[in-house]
Amino acid sequence: MGISFRRRALAALLALGAVGLAACGGGGGSGSDSSNSLAATGSNDGGNSDTGTWQAGEFLPASTFGSLCVSPRSGTNPATGQPYADVLGTRLDENNWLRSMSNDLYLWYDEIEDVDPADFDDSIEYFEQLKTFDLTVSGREKDRFHYAVPTSEWQSQSQSGVYVGYGLQWALIQATPPRKAVVAYTDTEDGAGLPAGIGRGAEVLSVDGVRVEDGEDIDTLNRGMWPSTEGESHTFEMLPLGASEPVTVTLTATAVTSEPVQHVRVVDAAMGRKVGYMLFNDHIATAEKALIEAVQQLKAAVIDDLVLDIRYNGGGYLDIASELAYMIAGDVTAGQIFELVSFNNKHPETNPVTGYPLDPTPFHSKTQGIGNVQPGVALPTLNLPRLFVLTGENTCSASEAIINSLRGVDVEVIQIGATTCGKPYGFYALDNCGTTYLTIQFRGVNAKGFGDYADGFVPDGNFDTAADLPGCAIADDFTHLLGDEYEARFATALNYIETGSCGDVPASGYTYSQVGARLSAANGSVPKAPWRSNRIMVR
Repeated sequence: MGISFRRRALAALLALGAVGLAACGGGGGSGSDSSNSLAATGSNDGGNSDTGTWQAGEFLPASTFGSLCVSPRSGTNPATGQPYADVLGTRLDENNWLRSMSNDLYLWYDEIEDVDPADFDDSIEYFEQLKTFDLTVSGREKDRFHYAVPTSEWQSQSQSGVYVGYGLQWALIQATPPRKAVVAYTDTEDGAGLPAGIGRGAEVLSVDGVRVEDGEDIDTLNRGMWPSTEGESHTFEMLPLGASEPVTVTLTATAVTSEPVQHVRVVDAAMGRKVGYMLFNDHIATAEKALIEAVQQLKAAVIDDLVLDIRYNGGGYLDIASELAYMIAGDVTAGQIFELVSFNNKHPETNPVTGYPLDPTPFHSKTQGIGNVQPGVALPTLNLPRLFVLTGENTCSASEAIINSLRGVDVEVIQIGATTCGKPYGFYALDNCGTTYLTIQFRGVNAKGFGDYADGFVPDGNFDTAADLPGCAIADDFTHLLGDEYEARFATALNYIETGSCGDVPASGYTYSQVGARLSAANGSVPKAPWRSNRIMVR
């Protein structure tokens, strides 16, 4: 029923050429015309509810089909402590639940083609049709965020930060031949468990004998780079950063616990200013405690500016974004809206998932207890009037909400790096029959009512929109470690703090306007599992 991230990533790369390593060429999805199709119907009688006749465009409540499963789970749900409600059902029951749920909750429900659920033997395949296929103004897919994962994986990963892997994240600088892949960062600050030299900037030359640059065996490359089971081993030929000769290493997949906050430090800048820096990679539950400790450290140092590195942060829990935004800005957020969400036009006043009125999310001044943190404890604050953010195409969702919310209360946000992913949308994760479905349910706006950044926030943009931010467009610099004051994006932020302009970055061997193919001036996609790439609300 469920699918692993590796399978999902491979499916996406074959369709979009955007995730994972791809061969030359590609394809796209399509749906059949089902305007005259009949869909199945039924009632929840404890099993086999797929009798009767439905007409296209007519929907029973999703609860009619909920927990009617091809393979019912037994035992206790670890998330609730209650027994699973699953009973025996059919594939059509599961598909009908997806159909009714999407018609009720999906933000763009009226853009879904009502495909007959009886035509699909795989609920994941059917789910992939239950979305809009429209494009944004720039020509990108409007909904690039439609995912399904096994519920057991979702619970493990989103709550504890544990996933199966090597303890590093790959950056795909070029996903099609001639391909290029390097290590973007390690999941722990010290790269524990990895061979010497296998850290940021190390280039992957081959995987299990298949050349990354031009190898035709895409399956071997993807299986090796994104393992799916613990104990799985693969052989890599890699060129460590600064090395002249490649090395051969064997990496074995383990249950990795990621550290979402790393490299917290203070740098002395011109005119006696103290500049804080922190790398923040994931809005997962364990980030709550780590962010509090980081802010306490920076507060004790009495910093004048903060450089928040979220270039690889795809998002996660929105409440954690709200906490961090408050800790950065402090007093100016009092009584202000962090974000106001709206659902589709079927639910103008009430949250259809929780049943509560659509009240705005405030800037949280106290802990929410998302991670292993006592709720209701006052958060530390830096009270900064401006923030420097280091961004890239992987800066997404909850990370973008930090930018948008602070601008909504007139905190100056200066953006250094590349255009963000563009996701003013979010969801509540929904479980049915052992699969968690991540389908866009709401959009968010800040205190000024702005949320129109589906094509991302643009540093020093010239599109004359509210998504253009002051700052500097500068590529990623894989020749320096993250947090190194000579790394191009961080160096540019420091130069901006000292001079008020982007300037040149001679320490990295190029200027900010010279974005070429070299490793010191590259941009890359960092594929992450869905739990690390979204804006998630909790009930």
